[in-house]
Amino acid sequence: MTSASNDPRWLTAEQRVAWLHMVRVLTRLPATLDAQLERDAGLSFFEYHVLSMLSETSDHTLRLSRLAQLTSSSLSRLSNVVKRLEAQGLLRREPDPDDRRASRAVLTGLGLAAVEQAAPGHVTTVRDLVVDALDDAQLDHLRVAHERILERLDPSSATRPDWFDN
Repeated sequence: MTSASNDPRWLTAEQRVAWLHMVRVLTRLPATLDAQLERDAGLSFFEYHVLSMLSETSDHTLRLSRLAQLTSSSLSRLSNVVKRLEAQGLLRREPDPDDRRASRAVLTGLGLAAVEQAAPGHVTTVRDLVVDALDDAQLDHLRVAHERILERLDPSSATRPDWFDN
């Protein structure tokens, strides 16, 4: 027999609608960003995210374990993408001089050019689909809501880039 304390707290009608809207955004937005980046730059959203995280560091270099954290990826998935990007000349792998057991990804000049070429179209799409759809107050509410959710999903802020500030 199940006690009342073990019963799920079912969503209210309003909560259910809000959740289902979020699910729709979570499934539609990545597919739309993938399509735009593939069409305009020949990159998937994940590949672009990997390259852009590298482009944001001062030396365009990150340890693969840190890059996996920043992209919310497993090392296995990241390794496959890094191999593909390396074959295209967009980045290279090298041993980490601080820990020879670890590897780093280094953005090449060609990789930086790819990010710089893809960024304008990507930003236009992000603006069109998200930023410009909201007024400043709504965008601030969205930021706060995402921060609150991230406090639960990523309490140690492992996915937060070191260079990022609010």
